[in-house]
Amino acid sequence: MSRPKGKSSGENATFPIMEQYLRYMQAVQEKSPLTIKEYRYDLILLFRFLKKDRGLVKLSDELHFEDIPISDIDEKFLNSITQDDLFAFMIFLSRERNASSATRARKVATMKSFFKYLFQKKRIIKDDPSYELETPRRAKRLPKYLNLDQSLKLLSTAEHSEKETSVRDYCIVTLFLNCGMRLSELQGIDLSDIVEDTLRVVGKGNKERTVYLNHACLQALREYYPYRDTLKVKDEQALFLSSRGTRISKPMIQNIIKRLLSESGIDTAGYSVHKLRHTAATLMYKYGEVDIRTLQTILGHQSVATTQIYTHVDEELLHEAVSKNPLANISKTTARKKKEADPS
Repeated sequence: MSRPKGKSSGENATFPIMEQYLRYMQAVQEKSPLTIKEYRYDLILLFRFLKKDRGLVKLSDELHFEDIPISDIDEKFLNSITQDDLFAFMIFLSRERNASSATRARKVATMKSFFKYLFQKKRIIKDDPSYELETPRRAKRLPKYLNLDQSLKLLSTAEHSEKETSVRDYCIVTLFLNCGMRLSELQGIDLSDIVEDTLRVVGKGNKERTVYLNHACLQALREYYPYRDTLKVKDEQALFLSSRGTRISKPMIQNIIKRLLSESGIDTAGYSVHKLRHTAATLMYKYGEVDIRTLQTILGHQSVATTQIYTHVDEELLHEAVSKNPLANISKTTARKKKEADPS
């Protein structure tokens, strides 16, 4: 069976119970479209693996792993899944897919959510095979961010750009660095969302929060509005527009930031739009003396544990702390002289 032209891998060919679960997660649990997409991908991968592992399908030149159909998965199959099956899937991810601990951890979370739904909500399975499935340890990584000098350089580059859109691009960078918004949040801003010095932001799960605009943001907006008025506006509500007058797209915003980072001499391989969110959070915490709960509210994090990654101490402060150690300037000769002067 060859792959149909124009279709990625049959990802839409799932089975009814799985679709019911995904609709439940979207409607009741209010998970974001991106999260739903990840759940769908994880579960499709799991059931393709199970069918292959059980010898229900045989891969060939005509049938690739990505083409394994799962539309025939039923209650009997679901009830046959054991903890050992899930362990085998985790080994498959590690050995054959080279999946990172973070990727495997996400898939464990997906399986736990799905089988809990089948067991507790729908009563479809008699036991939950994922109940004792352990989450792989994720390496704790400090968020990568621009330091203050790099942030100022990025703003200066945007401000002095010779592009016609420079005033818009400067405003975008200013909001990113001062408000800590996600890409989708900034792209979705409407004019009506801004009232005096407040901005209504719609975050993950359609959850709303209020972000207060500081002087830099308000000034950047005031300078951007006249430019916006010169465009043939097709989307009256959108704050940020393309040169065609339509709401600016996410890829366009990403390209703007990548270009400005490059022009600022900052490695674009190590930084991205999301790193500007990390930058805003880190600068607020480091220089603004913002407490963790306030930062959580500003960023729109559901859990304070997510926000705690910004409480890291940067290398500059670590270096300063070590330098202030009273023994920092003591050499062997100095220590010997002090001992001779005060033998007691």
